[in-house]
Amino acid sequence: MAGGSCCGGGCNINNNKDNAAKLSEDVAPHPVLDQLPGVQFCVRTPPPWLLCFLLGFQHYILTLGTTVMIPSLLVPQMGGGKHHKAWVIQASLLISGINTLLQASFGSRLPAVVVGSHAYILPVTAIINARRYRAIADPTERFEQTMRGIQGALILAAAFQILVGFLGLWRNFGRALSPLSAVPLVAFTGMGLHYMGLPILGNCVAVGLPAIIIMLFFCLYLPQFMKTRTPVFDRFAVLIVTVIGWTYAIILTSSGVYSQDSANFPGTCRTDRADLIRSTNWIEVPLPFHWGQPTFTAGDTFAMMAASIISLIESTGAFIAIARYGSATPVPPSVISRGGGWLGIGVMLSGLFGCLTGSTISVENAGLVALTKVGSRRVAQISAMFMIVFSVLGKFGAIFASIPLPVAAAMYCICYSYVCAAGLGLLQFCNLNSFRSKFILGLTFFMSLSISQYFNDYDNHQRGPVHTHVIWFNNMVNVVFMSHASVAVLIAVFLDCTLGRKSPATRKDTGLPWWEKFYAYGADVRTDEFYALPCRLNNFFPAL
Repeated sequence: MAGGSCCGGGCNINNNKDNAAKLSEDVAPHPVLDQLPGVQFCVRTPPPWLLCFLLGFQHYILTLGTTVMIPSLLVPQMGGGKHHKAWVIQASLLISGINTLLQASFGSRLPAVVVGSHAYILPVTAIINARRYRAIADPTERFEQTMRGIQGALILAAAFQILVGFLGLWRNFGRALSPLSAVPLVAFTGMGLHYMGLPILGNCVAVGLPAIIIMLFFCLYLPQFMKTRTPVFDRFAVLIVTVIGWTYAIILTSSGVYSQDSANFPGTCRTDRADLIRSTNWIEVPLPFHWGQPTFTAGDTFAMMAASIISLIESTGAFIAIARYGSATPVPPSVISRGGGWLGIGVMLSGLFGCLTGSTISVENAGLVALTKVGSRRVAQISAMFMIVFSVLGKFGAIFASIPLPVAAAMYCICYSYVCAAGLGLLQFCNLNSFRSKFILGLTFFMSLSISQYFNDYDNHQRGPVHTHVIWFNNMVNVVFMSHASVAVLIAVFLDCTLGRKSPATRKDTGLPWWEKFYAYGADVRTDEFYALPCRLNNFFPAL
């Protein structure tokens, strides 16, 4: 009887073990993955040509918001007119196309689209407000003289960034990162541009609100009800929303709903708000030094150098997000440095052509890679060709540039969210049950929002928290701490490196054992598949 009891008890124990094993499988956490699954076309896998052209045109449409907004903000402050603004927009579009082609072909080799950087707006505004330019009475002459000063500062800042990138100095920054410190960097690369979302959308709720509702419907809900063999609605949501929102805005503009004679005239609702179509020529090729020989001032250059570092930090966050959504392995620090060097060449071209701001990786286009689940570099290269062609065909480019900014802001809300989520996705490699990890993440997120808000509030009153008699020093400090991503990564890297990072347990908590295997370029056999340069050009870049 005892034997039977033991035998029965043994069976019960085995059954309990089987049930426990089955239960543990059901509740087991998802495994960590070096490459993101669910991507239809990765970095090195090109889609069919027709799909490439459609997706490339979609990326081109998404770049127009930033390309139009920055010159529209800065050119009037310089004394420029409509034709000045149209020329700067054409030049910016041309340089964005060239830089995107260079970055996707020889830089990081990721499907990264290059646009003008918001980090340069503060030092450029400081140059515009300098007494030596404000004293010029003639608006046209003031615009030309100010443009020459901006060009000179950009050229010298570009030389600095080229050295930092191609000499491999930026590689050291990449090696200082861990998955734990990369989380706030990538997350705030997306969240830091929050002012490009609802604040711009709210300038014209009648156009922006329907656009974001349609965007969410086509991205998230319609694919659940209408199953197709290949993704259509979410993959081409940007094109669909652009057509619907643009048509709706044209109807409102033509019907006189937003008449310029009305007391509450929301200019951003109109499709003819910038008069770009009238101000541009049918065919015009932007040329370097169009406004004359650049002038060089040391103080302006230092402020531009600080902006270039901020642009590099934000671009590094965008590189990490694009590599993740392109189903590539994490970007080696040497490739980040190489991409930063080519961004420096982009800043140099921006200075030569007079584009007002330097170059950075487009955060909204990084989010579009996640939305379409297509991370092919060929799509970015075709998008670059669209930028170059429509920058020369001025009238046609101006037609697409007349898309209301609230429509673009609706798309930005979705795309920035994806980049932010890419940063939070790195938490899977960290130990979130560690109080050290919790403290670093919590303090970094809170202080990044708090410090940047403090500096931005001061800037709105035209007086930064740092206001010594040395204006260029003030601008350097203010531009660093106004960026959410730069504050986040400075705090996170400092805390991560100083709070016992060398101990084996701490290294495992921060995810370094997984992350470090990608530090060296050839340490992982998959690196060459995604980041190798064509025609054995690797030998020409010491960063590798």
